[in-house]
Amino acid sequence: MEDTRQAEEAQKSSGWLDLLEAVIIALALAMVIRLFLFEPFVIPSGSMEPTLQPGDRIIVSKLSYRFSEPQREDVIVFRYPPNPRLVYIKRLVAMGGDTVRIEDNRLYVNGQPVPEQYLPDNVYMHDFGPVTIPPGSFFVLGDNRNNSEDSRVWGLLPEGNVLGKAVLLFWPPGRFRLIGP
Repeated sequence: MEDTRQAEEAQKSSGWLDLLEAVIIALALAMVIRLFLFEPFVIPSGSMEPTLQPGDRIIVSKLSYRFSEPQREDVIVFRYPPNPRLVYIKRLVAMGGDTVRIEDNRLYVNGQPVPEQYLPDNVYMHDFGPVTIPPGSFFVLGDNRNNSEDSRVWGLLPEGNVLGKAVLLFWPPGRFRLIGP
């Protein structure tokens, strides 16, 4: 009888240890995924409307730029250069070696007009530039140019400030989709 009770107690404590081990492994795995692979992000403002709305929840791939270079029109998440504790999201429109200008409400990169089907209909842009982007820097703009603090205001984005590429809008469910140009 005593042996049976000891066996039951040992089995109960083994069950708790197994559960604790599973929780620790799950937490460690979640931390690794969030630190190195993917991270959820909440859109804080209307600067990327209509592409992204305030309160939208997205997944940011931290892995994307380990295997490929950022591309024009990528929606990227980065540390805000004037205050790196803040995280911003904007569209990459030009990179090192490119020349950017805005003229007559139109974006030009290397002298060519950029078709920007993602812009809202009522967008108005003041003339800007031309500015040549040095290597290791990006020029980023919000899609809602009327309401976006971006490279026109605070300057160029150092490549090292980029945290990742916005890849998936997952909330609200009715707006679920891949994020791309």
